[in-house]
Amino acid sequence: MKLLNQLLRGLIVGIANVIPGVSGGAMMVSMGIYDTLIGCIAHLFSDFKRSFLTLLPYLVGMLTGIFALAGVITYCLTHAPLPTGTAFIGLILGGLSPLIRKVDKKHISTFSVLLFIAFFVLIIVMALQNPTGNDGRVAINAGKMVTLLLMGILASGTMLIPGVSGSMVLMLMGYYRPVLSSLNDFMGGLLSGNLMLAARQLLILIPFGLGVLLGIYFLAKLIAWLIAHWPTPTYCAVLGLVVASPIAILLRTDMGGVTVGTILLSVATFTAGFIASAWLEKHSPKESGVNVQA
Repeated sequence: MKLLNQLLRGLIVGIANVIPGVSGGAMMVSMGIYDTLIGCIAHLFSDFKRSFLTLLPYLVGMLTGIFALAGVITYCLTHAPLPTGTAFIGLILGGLSPLIRKVDKKHISTFSVLLFIAFFVLIIVMALQNPTGNDGRVAINAGKMVTLLLMGILASGTMLIPGVSGSMVLMLMGYYRPVLSSLNDFMGGLLSGNLMLAARQLLILIPFGLGVLLGIYFLAKLIAWLIAHWPTPTYCAVLGLVVASPIAILLRTDMGGVTVGTILLSVATFTAGFIASAWLEKHSPKESGVNVQA
């Protein structure tokens, strides 16, 4: 029963990590496993056996959730981009209050404000870039493989901050759909017996996956240290990223063929996302307060 419980909680966290605007870190908190996972990651090599055995069922659950939802999200982004985008925006804005509460208003400095502005502008600038084609795929070369490695590091690191969505960061950087498309094609190739199709996706998935592993291990320690020593500047920077994200998502959304029906559906998906995110935050249990520093 304990194993099943761990697998299910990992599954929910995995699904959260696929959806832009939903924070994997916040979901870990709501599942009551944030301190456990951060602690195991930080001590993976110093206490390998116990850390690995603890992480394994959660990892299996997360990977199951990620692969199970990849095709659904790709379909929604392709056939209903605006309603899908507004659902993500609702999820982002509905979960904004926990981040705001983390910022100590009494200790906001000029540096913290500048960080907020810098990260806000950075996200908008990145959203105006267009590194992918219309089909959401990238042309693979050595440079792109290095970029995918860096994207994996960035996404995995940001997903460990409660309130920040690693998949949202991928979307803003323009690599969310390429990774999802590759996951979808990889699974489709395996299921249909088209091993060449599946093998080609490894040129994207291997460097990205390696980046994820590196980011989870190294950036988890850095993030925990920053939050512990400079919480206000860190959360101001995070807040700048999150506040800019709805604008950035709209900038990247295909507005072609928008009708009155599409707008009404988009309002509905925004409302549903907002309510769902706010409900999740309201019903999230409090953490035990264990020190997560590496």
